[in-house]
Amino acid sequence: MGDPRHSYDASYDPSLTPSERQAEATSLGDLLAEVSRDVSTLMRQEVELAKAEIRESAKRAGRGAGLLGGAGVAGLLALVFLSVALWWGLGYVMGNAWSAVIVAVLWGVVALVLALTGKKQIEEISGVPQTVETVKEIPETLKRNEENR
Repeated sequence: MGDPRHSYDASYDPSLTPSERQAEATSLGDLLAEVSRDVSTLMRQEVELAKAEIRESAKRAGRGAGLLGGAGVAGLLALVFLSVALWWGLGYVMGNAWSAVIVAVLWGVVALVLALTGKKQIEEISGVPQTVETVKEIPETLKRNEENR
């Protein structure tokens, strides 16, 4: 060991702040371990936050979907009663049988238009091309570069 009068101990230097004293006394390995622990803790906390946010969003989405379902049922009932009223109103002009046929054909045309529009939109779905491309690139990225051996 060296002469204690010539050794430097940062913990006794009054000109240093407590943070500077701690930095002087801490080894690089300790600092790296602390950074690693902090990053790990941060990542766990971020994952927990994301889970909590997703749970809250899912609850709200569930409530919204339920309300939309209720609105759909109410809308369907309204359409049924409006269709009956149209059938009844046309029945005064041309008889109940023909008015029922006209209302049925009207709804058939609406159904056909909706079905063709929906089919066209489904055919235009391209999947997830960017994700597929990125996933294909992962194995290439993970292969070792021959020049860096």
